[in-house]
Amino acid sequence: MTNPYAPPQAAVEDIADPAAGVQLADRGTRLGASILDGLIFGLMVYLPFLAAAAFSVLPQGPQREPDFGPGLQIGLGIALIGFVVWLGLNIKLMKANGQSIGKKACGIKVIRRDGSPVSLSRLVWLRNVLNGVIALVPFYGIIDALFIFGEARRCLHDHIADTIVVKA
Repeated sequence: MTNPYAPPQAAVEDIADPAAGVQLADRGTRLGASILDGLIFGLMVYLPFLAAAAFSVLPQGPQREPDFGPGLQIGLGIALIGFVVWLGLNIKLMKANGQSIGKKACGIKVIRRDGSPVSLSRLVWLRNVLNGVIALVPFYGIIDALFIFGEARRCLHDHIADTIVVKA
């Protein structure tokens, strides 16, 4: 006799995860790619501006007063050109294969959690712009980074954008 109040019994087959065949990127590799991206951005954008600013404030002429004029404007122009070149390279790589310059150098890329390629809009808006806005909340950056230590190796911005970082 069956118990009418017993929970239902059914054999359930798990659905295979389409991304099961990919190999997640190591935490250290992701950190290295992030550091490399920051260094490249700093060299292409901040360094020209800071160098021009430093040379502009050096005392010049008989009055020994700093000159904030053309040198600073040239540095700002070079920094702007560096930013446009950096942005163009990153957009080209992100569109082609879900990679930034640092990720390309480290041999990793971003894909959707289901294993499909990630769109440029998802990379830009969810992983970068929205994440940057949320980063205005104190301690968010630390919490975002600490999520990498979960079993899925996904930062909080990966959860927001429904992405994973894998070996390319």
